Amino acid sequence: MSAARPGRPRVVVVGAGRLGGALALALSAKRWPVRVWARSEEARRRVRDWRLGLATEKDLARARVCLLCVPDKAVSPVAEEWKPRLARGAALVHCAGALSLEALGAPRGRVLGSFHPLVAVSDARDSLAGNSVALSTRSRWLREVLERMAKDVGLHALRVKERQRAAYHAGAVLSAGGVVAALSAAVEALRVAGISEEEALAALLPLTRSALRGVEARGLAAGYTGPIARGDAEVVAAHLAALPPDAAAVYRPLSRRGLSLVGHRLPAESLAKLKTILD
Repeated sequence: MSAARPGRPRVVVVGAGRLGGALALALSAKRWPVRVWARSEEARRRVRDWRLGLATEKDLARARVCLLCVPDKAVSPVAEEWKPRLARGAALVHCAGALSLEALGAPRGRVLGSFHPLVAVSDARDSLAGNSVALSTRSRWLREVLERMAKDVGLHALRVKERQRAAYHAGAVLSAGGVVAALSAAVEALRVAGISEEEALAALLPLTRSALRGVEARGLAAGYTGPIARGDAEVVAAHLAALPPDAAAVYRPLSRRGLSLVGHRLPAESLAKLKTILD
């Protein structure tokens, strides 16, 4: 069966970084006709190491979808550079979570879209399957193509309204980088207790994974554990007294957020004590 059958149009990925590589590898594995455009010799070497095809001018002329996997600040200038190089009717799609379609500039007859995988990609060979992707486009044809793309690589498609793009991306950042930042404060707390960063991560990462499993199985409120969930104000006060200021500055707002999840099931006296301590 031809890889270029309807529903799997020819794709050019612009950018040979982690996300560009991961998308190109995932699409290629599902028999999408995909090529990667790389500017530098180092980037071209990476593409060859991935055993992917390097895009040529002929590939650009034949592509139906162009995925811009470039830094957010580069999306607008790169989009303007590429519009005249693509075939008429080819779609231009950015992969930046925080940017609306306006970042691609005026359509001028071209189909525009965005495709932002909610995956913390640290290596191009990371699997995308089992995660979600935020889609946005005004074109029914491109929406169907992007949804097919998402399904083939194992991503659950979410439709994000353009006006709420920043809020969506903030939530995504909190769930990934925010968790890492909170974990760094936890490592700092263990350092005060005389535990090295290496030992702290070895101990805390399994704990973090167990907490996420609890949320996955029972939801946010039921999966939330610890002294806040138990209404143990004395323990929370002891924590704040023991923590260095930077770590306490992370602990306090996160605990207030936790209290908003479980406060309704705590005794009134415990709830009042915790609010006083945290405020």
